[in-house]
Amino acid sequence: MQRAARMKREVEMFARDPPPGISCWLKGDKLDELEAQILGAEGTPYHGGVFKLEIQVTERYPFQPPKVRFVTPIYHPNIDDGGRICLDILKMPPKGGWKPSLNVSTVLTSVQLLMAEPNPDDPLMTDISNEFKFNRPLYLENAKRWTEKHATDNTAGSSGPSTSSTSGKENNPQSGEKAESSGEDSDGEEVRRAPVPPGVNRLKKRPALQTKSGVKKQCL
Repeated sequence: MQRAARMKREVEMFARDPPPGISCWLKGDKLDELEAQILGAEGTPYHGGVFKLEIQVTERYPFQPPKVRFVTPIYHPNIDDGGRICLDILKMPPKGGWKPSLNVSTVLTSVQLLMAEPNPDDPLMTDISNEFKFNRPLYLENAKRWTEKHATDNTAGSSGPSTSSTSGKENNPQSGEKAESSGEDSDGEEVRRAPVPPGVNRLKKRPALQTKSGVKKQCL
């Protein structure tokens, strides 16, 4: 009952005063399932992209964080092939930073900030983290190409409300895997990889997701 009342207030707040570049709406008539869109910020390789996310509100919300994942593929050190996000406030204390005073708007704003300011020291995608740290131009090139391929949609008819600069747009669904070790993406397109400096582990991703206190920490 508390969850339903709170979610109604949060959805009304989004409709009345959405954060810049973010929109969120109910998925059908369910109060525990939402959809959201985040616009790629100017000055980032995601600029011009519209990124769709899915949000599941747990039974114990707001005492537990919502579950959030990207539906639109994104080339980012802290977001894996399945759309999972390494973000402190998506985890419970003591290893995470979730508090009942936070809400879905806070979470999406933090995800938007993570897109603009990746945390390469706590990656889910180690190859991308290595590019970000040791070959930034290559990371920017690959991230821009992924944005153009997956997040700039040519089909119209979004199922939910759109932000002011993306009226009528809908994102591509999660339809492809990130680059395999062969260096090709799901459509056979080559993804360039930076040479890895000696001593740097080139594992692609880490299956265990854990966090330490502090925003965007820790997914080692």
